[in-house]
Amino acid sequence: MKKAVVFAGLIAFLYLVGCTSKKEEKEESVKFKVTNPIVLDTAFTKEYVSQIRSIRNIEIRAVEKGYLQNIYVDEGQYVNAGQVLFRIMPKMYQAELLKAQSEMKAAEIELLNSKTLADKNIVSKSEQAMAQAKLDQARAEVAMAKLHLSFTEIKAPFSGTIDRIPKKLGSLIDEGELLTSLSDNSKMFAYFNVSEPEYLDYQTNTKDRGDSTVSLLLANGKPLQYKGKVEVIESEFDNETGNIAFRASFPNHDKLLRNGETGKVLMTVPVKNALIIPQKATYEIQDKKYVFVVENNVVKSVEITVTGSLPDLYIVQSGITAKDKVLLEGVQKVKENDKIKFEYQKPEEVINHLRLKAE
Repeated sequence: MKKAVVFAGLIAFLYLVGCTSKKEEKEESVKFKVTNPIVLDTAFTKEYVSQIRSIRNIEIRAVEKGYLQNIYVDEGQYVNAGQVLFRIMPKMYQAELLKAQSEMKAAEIELLNSKTLADKNIVSKSEQAMAQAKLDQARAEVAMAKLHLSFTEIKAPFSGTIDRIPKKLGSLIDEGELLTSLSDNSKMFAYFNVSEPEYLDYQTNTKDRGDSTVSLLLANGKPLQYKGKVEVIESEFDNETGNIAFRASFPNHDKLLRNGETGKVLMTVPVKNALIIPQKATYEIQDKKYVFVVENNVVKSVEITVTGSLPDLYIVQSGITAKDKVLLEGVQKVKENDKIKFEYQKPEEVINHLRLKAE
């Protein structure tokens, strides 16, 4: 009885081994395509998160204290330079002006009398000089009163669009209190941060980068119809981020852009000796990209860092070299340490095939 059991177990084991061998042979009979990364000089479009600002944006504040007597504009209204926006109740400042003008007239009469008496040698010339000084002081007081009165009428320093008006008619306004903001949206600035290596490439590859024209991708994913231009690079790097700010300007003929919007600046970045692989050779795990590198017919998973993308291609910054054989197809069919058979395909052929397919 024991011999029969042992014999049956042996047969089952041999059958299992035979099935496994056939399965391995079947798996090894499948050939996977592999290729090498290719090194090329190229350029790609990179997105930079940007903050959009008006060419001019200022806060309109009260210079004098008083009650808000008039509001001549509405929120969102376009105003012209010099247009009156608000009026602070001017009565107190009008009274101060009348008082100063009266004192000036009295000083003028006093100076005239002093001059007449001095000409007749009744009073000294110093009396006349004192009267002249008194008149000059009175005139200064009048000028100051006129200035204070003018500050009760708040005008637009330039043409633009009015923002929110937090105060209502009759509000008591303190000196320096915010009344509204004014934005000149005729032209817009987009500020975006560039890393130090990209900055150096931008500055040194003047010939390769062509012009400094950039595009703007709006928050809804649609591009702005007008192209912009990089005009300014700030003077210092941010010590915390290692970035430096670029400023691109965009025309805003249809007033679509407003101060405070966000978007993405699309800038062409030249890359020399870029290491390029097909996107289909990669896979992702928790926002990290990996490829399978084939060594001695065994696949090994390697994490890569991607610095940019082209249609169907990735530009690799680190993780692999141009000598590594990368699994091109069947990425989802293998796992770590699988032994495979492969067929090598030149990277030039792979890229040309992708381009033809895209066309």
